[in-house]
Amino acid sequence: MSAPLLEVTNLTKHFPIKGSMGRTVGAVKAVDGVSFTLEKGTTLGLVGESGCGKSTTGKVLMRLLDPTSGSIKLDGEDITGLKGKQLDGFRRRVQMVFQNPASSLNPRQSIGAAIASPLVEQRIKVPGGIKAKVADLMDRVGLRPEHANRFPHEFSGGQRQRIGIARALALDPDVVICDEPVSALDVSVQAQVVNLLKDIQADTGVSYIFIAHDLAVVKHMADDVAVMYLGKIMEQANKRELFENPRHPYTRALLSAVPSVDLDAALTERIRLGGDLPSPSNPPSGCVFRTRCPAYELLDEAGKQRCSTEVPAGAMACHFPNAPLAATVGA
Repeated sequence: MSAPLLEVTNLTKHFPIKGSMGRTVGAVKAVDGVSFTLEKGTTLGLVGESGCGKSTTGKVLMRLLDPTSGSIKLDGEDITGLKGKQLDGFRRRVQMVFQNPASSLNPRQSIGAAIASPLVEQRIKVPGGIKAKVADLMDRVGLRPEHANRFPHEFSGGQRQRIGIARALALDPDVVICDEPVSALDVSVQAQVVNLLKDIQADTGVSYIFIAHDLAVVKHMADDVAVMYLGKIMEQANKRELFENPRHPYTRALLSAVPSVDLDAALTERIRLGGDLPSPSNPPSGCVFRTRCPAYELLDEAGKQRCSTEVPAGAMACHFPNAPLAATVGA
């Protein structure tokens, strides 16, 4: 059996906390033991609330940040420690679309130059020339090629995100990491951009890691979903399985908060999580979700002891999946 296109194993990214005299006194565990695989031509949705570590995961995968430990393999080759020209070669195959299209584009650079920049930086010789390649990319993402000399401020938010997508596609990558690519856009524009990404995938076979907090968007976009909380993956499953039969209490809470026009779904109890999100510099022992878990308080003492001391492992990071939940309120 062939290796997956991208294989991530026990990936961690800890940011040191400095005390007096510059000594390291602790660490912010932004990403803490994340593992998953991505197959060619598929989309993995990486979801969770703000601060869960999903965007940091994306930046580490792109090697914009160096991992603290763990491994990242592309086509079976470990790229975790690549430097210099080897890292440049990796970035020809893995590109990124950023959350805010306005801040990810140079306001003093024409959009044609922005789209061409990966080709220029990588010194890629393009048959027919870079200008023709830029025109083709602009046409592919629904922009008018004759507008290549215009600047980012002359475009709408949705158009700027299309520019970012065109730039990410310039090197014909195998993987595109989409970091909240539609969260800054109006709902009507979100649908256009998501459909564009799906059309590009159908045409090119590119794989996506789609980072988002909006589960409704992820449901439309992803093939598989990984749910993150406090730097760890709580549950991984095929999209259909996860949305129809969520097992982890955190996944069930997230899905209960998704707005629905379905009357039966709207009458379903909404799960309210108590307490505050713990600090990633001092996460709870055992299961990191236990301090807010609506199933934890219904467990007997033996169950609570297990959750407090034993870290759940595997694609289902819960010792008691499908357990009854206590902290619920009516919708």
